[in-house]
Amino acid sequence: MTAVGRRRRESVRMQAAELFEQKIKPLEVARRLRVSPKSACQWHQLWREGGAQALASRGPSGSRCRLSPRCLDKLAANLEQGPAAHSWVEDQVWTAARVATLIGRKFHVSYSVSGATRLMHQLGFSPQVPAGRVAERDEQAVTVWKEATWDEVKEPGRPAGATSASRTRQASPAGRPKDAPGAGAE
Repeated sequence: MTAVGRRRRESVRMQAAELFEQKIKPLEVARRLRVSPKSACQWHQLWREGGAQALASRGPSGSRCRLSPRCLDKLAANLEQGPAAHSWVEDQVWTAARVATLIGRKFHVSYSVSGATRLMHQLGFSPQVPAGRVAERDEQAVTVWKEATWDEVKEPGRPAGATSASRTRQASPAGRPKDAPGAGAE
């Protein structure tokens, strides 16, 4: 959840606390604040046990970042240098997988691709998807290969004519009952 989303959710919780103080029932609070009845009931329970303070945010959920603030600064500096400075020379994009690998190499900490994506966003970067074609692609060589080699290596297609999507053999019209649909068609 983004910081904006967290602030909005906390604001809604605080509005709920104000409504609960006015003795408004949880289902009415849910309707007014456009939240689920389940959320409103859970908030009401928390509010009864600890007041408005119990509905205050406890900070972002999830596991703690495994990199210290100093390491995060170093990671940002490494990302600023670009992928080529870290042995990815085929293109100049930071993919989440590359960043996860970089974190492992530099800080000896394992991050998943989705975790690396979250870290990149936190640092102000966004993961990129490499282009489908490399800059060094030789269009003329590709065209020559398609014309000269492709017909030799491609598998033959199905013969033209009546085909069926079924994997079983097509039934013989002779085996059909005389009154079955399509029995008279040949």
